[in-house]
Order: sequence, then C-alpha cells, then structure tokens
Amino acid sequence: MAVIKRAPFTPRRLATLGFFVTLLIVVGWLHFTGAAGTRGMDRKDMDWNGDGNVSMQEMLQSFYAVTVKVTKEGARECRAYSWRGSNDTLRMDCRTVVQPATK
Repeated sequence: MAVIKRAPFTPRRLATLGFFVTLLIVVGWLHFTGAAGTRGMDRKDMDWNGDGNVSMQEMLQSFYAVTVKVTKEGARECRAYSWRGSNDTLRMDCRTVVQPATK
C-alpha cells in the first residue's frame, strides 16, 4: 500500500494564511487598546465633528483615532470617547443597565 505524500503549503495558501493571521492580530490589538470601532458602536454614533453627517473618514477614525473607556457605577454604565493619546472627552454616553433579578 503506497503512502500518499501531501504537498506543502503553496505560496498562495501561505500568503492567504499570513494575511488572515495579520488581520486577526490587528483586530485583537485594536480591541485591547480600546478602539471605539471594535466596541459595537452604531454608524450614527460615529459623528466626531458634530456636523450631523457620518463620513467614511469618521468611520475609519473610530478604528484608529478614537478610544472608549467604559466605567460602571452600580447600574449606571458610561462610555467616554476621546482621541487616542488625549484625555479630552469628545462625548460621554451614559445609560442605566438593568440586571435580571437573581434568586
């Protein structure tokens, strides 16, 4: 019985694998550093200059230029948005989160 030897990864498969591994690392780093685009924001909330329109540039800024810090005080949850590397707050969104009753 002959053993069939499989060919090693082709250069095309290696390039595809490298691309997806790099993409996964970048998305993980963005989430770890607090990028606003990885925190489940709606498109309408990405209006950083306050003109009422959300442009493609503002959507991209939510990934590389805007960070979010989440704070919780009891049932109140606040998200403070700021430019990366700055402590100046662009916007603060607060809401009351109701937890289900535990027995």
